[in-house]
Amino acid sequence: MKNTKTTLAGLGAILIAVGGALRAAFDNDPSTNIDIASTIAAVTAGIGLIMAKDASEKAPVVPPAVE
Repeated sequence: MKNTKTTLAGLGAILIAVGGALRAAFDNDPSTNIDIASTIAAVTAGIGLIMAKDASEKAPVVPPAVE
């Protein structure tokens, strides 16, 4: 969890995926089915965003050019 924006995007993806699955499960419509594949894909993407190492605390050190 290096970057707050990426972590929040991951949490948002997971919450939306789980919310959509729960809505489909409990909407009192027998013709509505949960799309397991897309739910798993969205949760996996959310976990990937949470675990991403896209920003670091320190800037990389660039050695001076040798002439």
